[in-house]
Amino acid sequence: MGQKINPLGFRLGTTQSHYSLWFAQPKKYSENLQEDAKIRDYIKNYIQKKMKIYSVVEGITRIEIQKQIDVIKIKIYTASPKLFNEKRPQEIKELQRNLQKEFFWVNRKFNLAIIRIVKPYRNPTILAEFIVFQLKKRVSFRNAMKKAIELTEQANTKGIRVQIAGRIDGKEIARVEWIREGRVPLQTIQAKIDYCSYPVRTISGILGIKIWIFIDGE
Repeated sequence: MGQKINPLGFRLGTTQSHYSLWFAQPKKYSENLQEDAKIRDYIKNYIQKKMKIYSVVEGITRIEIQKQIDVIKIKIYTASPKLFNEKRPQEIKELQRNLQKEFFWVNRKFNLAIIRIVKPYRNPTILAEFIVFQLKKRVSFRNAMKKAIELTEQANTKGIRVQIAGRIDGKEIARVEWIREGRVPLQTIQAKIDYCSYPVRTISGILGIKIWIFIDGE
């Protein structure tokens, strides 16, 4: 089972929690789901364009949305020090106002909170962005994977697995390459494993990067 299901969904209710917290009638479920996706896309595009965040460890790793009767609480998880600059609170308020205008039909107030990730290289999304950054600089995929593992080991993790699939190095035949360091117990529900699947466009086609990080627990 640990090999056939998303590691995050497999651990919901134990070591993982939902990214969206709300209740809706069955008829309005899809509407709320699409609304969450639009809110997340809008926030990511705004931060990338307006705040000019393009560095490897400065992306948005997770956006949690909690809907209540009169307010929508949004938590933005990021490793970016730029979002905690003295000048940034004004731009965060501007983002909040723009969300209010863009999603006026919601009829709820938006409440934004930014949470900084202290150890960015324990996060698989940031590691995937790091590998993508290395691949765009024409670094060998093996060296990029090994460097990502080194960064994770420095962050005191118990294990990591990195996998790249597709036309690696522009080869005509697609293949899967992976490397593992330490333990990654996918079938143990109590094991706290963080996971991400990150697609990246290249000249030869789309590569799929998957990263599993064993943080703690069992």
